[in-house]
Amino acid sequence: MSKPHVHASHPEVMKRLRRAEGHLRSVMEMIEAGRSCLDVAQQLQAVETAISNAKRTLIHDHLDHCLDHVVGAVPRAERGPIEEFKAITKYL
Repeated sequence: MSKPHVHASHPEVMKRLRRAEGHLRSVMEMIEAGRSCLDVAQQLQAVETAISNAKRTLIHDHLDHCLDHVVGAVPRAERGPIEEFKAITKYL
């Protein structure tokens, strides 16, 4: 059995996922209640945003830790390419 893989960002990721879960629950209730498509679409956008933010936080944290593990700690002045790589991941 492998040991748990925990990063400092995991509580923040869980917070964002719980937010998405709450929004998704609201979407289902709204549909069952016959709310307008506009209202439902707005709430679905909130679900997507919360999940996207959770994913971005997790990926950036993973990059920080895994790259440091593989290439060693990189001085802040030399982190430009790493920061650029992290920035471009928002287009995935």
